[in-house]
Amino acid sequence: MTLEFKVPNLACSACVTTITNAITAIDATATVEADPKTKQVKIETQQSETAIKQAIAAAGYTVG
Repeated sequence: MTLEFKVPNLACSACVTTITNAITAIDATATVEADPKTKQVKIETQQSETAIKQAIAAAGYTVG
């Protein structure tokens, strides 16, 4: 399933790495594309939307 979120406090490539690591920790097969310029995160995952949002929030980011 493909999920897309706006993450307002996604600011740099380090943020992208942190979010990617948080998501792959709960779904090792997930693919994550994040763009600090547009604040968009696109995720291909088998996990639920709720689980992905919780992982991003646990990493310290707001999901819009």
